[in-house]
Amino acid sequence: MTDLNLAGRTALVTGASRGIGRGIALALARAGADIAVNYTRDGEAAAETVAQITALGRKAKAYQASVADEEASAAMVAAIAADFGPLSILVNNAGIASRGKTVVDTDAAEVEKLLAIHAVGAHRLSRLALPQLRQHPRSDIVVISSVATLGNGANGAPYNMAKAAGEALALTLAKEEVRNGVRVNIVAPSLTVSDMGEKLSRAITGQGDIHHLDAKFPFGRVPTPDDVAAAVLWFVSDANPYCSGQKLNIDGAGQASFR
Repeated sequence: MTDLNLAGRTALVTGASRGIGRGIALALARAGADIAVNYTRDGEAAAETVAQITALGRKAKAYQASVADEEASAAMVAAIAADFGPLSILVNNAGIASRGKTVVDTDAAEVEKLLAIHAVGAHRLSRLALPQLRQHPRSDIVVISSVATLGNGANGAPYNMAKAAGEALALTLAKEEVRNGVRVNIVAPSLTVSDMGEKLSRAITGQGDIHHLDAKFPFGRVPTPDDVAAAVLWFVSDANPYCSGQKLNIDGAGQASFR
């Protein structure tokens, strides 16, 4: 069995300044990859991610760009090639939450906003990165989705729709790019210890500490960014020689409970 060594590879992780994105960036760096850290607003948090990666002995640089902005995204991808050489890993992680309202109380602008980040943004970054990804014998794209697409629960239409569209992108790309050596897979977390996860937990339960839910989750704890990152790392490594067009749900066999 081959190992999880990513030496010589460069990864772009969108939304990598904190939370799941930071966890993924650090896991890939620990395995030997150099990391392009994308962020939208929090430059200080992105700098912290870069510092943690460089402390591991890997090269890292932060790039500010919204994945919803064509010009900024194109400039970022070009700058990464100039700074690192051609990418061989793209992790489409950038995301935002919806307001948790019913369809009748949600206007189209909110739906369009989430689609612009989770689906159109992932499409944009994939399209822009593919000329670089195709330069390698093996490259990888991972789309970070959500177990929300399994149940499509009430009061979450914009998020459910956007994540489902992102998954459709990944499954389509997997078929299109297999001939170019690009594997495309999906990692779908449940509620995870992160800024977004803590906000969701607070909104649903009214309690500030997400860890009050630990006993209600499989294995006695709410999943962490490291749990999500472990799946991403396996997908993009040589330990995965043949798997593409697949989805891993990080939810402890679907037994997680918010209530």
